[in-house]
Amino acid sequence: MLAVTSLAAITAACATSNEGGVSVPPNAGVYKIGKPYQVGDTWYYPREQPDYDETGIASWYGPTFYGKRTANGEIYTAQDLTAAHRTLPMPVNVRVTNLENGRSIIVRVNDRGPFAKGRIIDLSERAAELLGYKQKGTARVRVTFVSRADLDGGRPPPDETPPEIASAVPAVPAGQVNGTDLPPVPGTVVAPPAVVAALPQPVVAAPTADDAVATQPTGVVSEVPVPPVTRLYVQVGAFGSYDNAARLARRLGDGLKISAINQGGRTIYRVRLGPFDRTSDADEALARMTDAGSNDAQIVVDR
Repeated sequence: MLAVTSLAAITAACATSNEGGVSVPPNAGVYKIGKPYQVGDTWYYPREQPDYDETGIASWYGPTFYGKRTANGEIYTAQDLTAAHRTLPMPVNVRVTNLENGRSIIVRVNDRGPFAKGRIIDLSERAAELLGYKQKGTARVRVTFVSRADLDGGRPPPDETPPEIASAVPAVPAGQVNGTDLPPVPGTVVAPPAVVAALPQPVVAAPTADDAVATQPTGVVSEVPVPPVTRLYVQVGAFGSYDNAARLARRLGDGLKISAINQGGRTIYRVRLGPFDRTSDADEALARMTDAGSNDAQIVVDR
């Protein structure tokens, strides 16, 4: 199964403003990926993801965790520009763009989470404040990988991934898995969809003195263009084969639709519910898909 979203056209050209003079958090801890782990009924598999680019809903976490160690050994505080992610290595720098107001910053991923269904990243209190959603609590965001982050004392991150202790948890079933086509479920749309072109790629501006913002989390808030309207979808899968997408839609039913997108010269078939305008409605739809057995379902942001 492919994890694919299509809102990937936010320009890198931006006007910047330094808000509050936020500094980079003290570097500490170690570089690690971590072993597979389980939360509830869901297994997560941390891994290197240099091409990570995903949309979804961000939240933020606060006082309960202040002063405690993060998953890679750093100390969490309210003012550090840090974040928790379920599967990215730690520490790495990611750019988080608020798709509701165009604000964009780079934060340091050094913790695991969020574990609430339907959220893709948890930011520190200060990071949420800079992105303009602290009071609201959540925001529609795009998260993209930037680079590995420096370690304690300014040491550069390792060139190669540190060895991990092999986990006894298999990433796929070890035994043979048999599957058969199921009859269509009433209400499921599985007719061949029209192919929708992907949004245009970002337009990168000529290098300037501000280009350091692209690689280091300095606390500078960038203003970037965003779509005038975005909507929420619950995506339960994305496939290179229409038959596989239709099979999943038939199994889960409940109004699922299949849409196609051109991505990198390939046609990807996405199985989705929506669109939804309210986060609460998307959360309810996500809960229905999870109850139906789709632990991989996620909320994504698209037009």
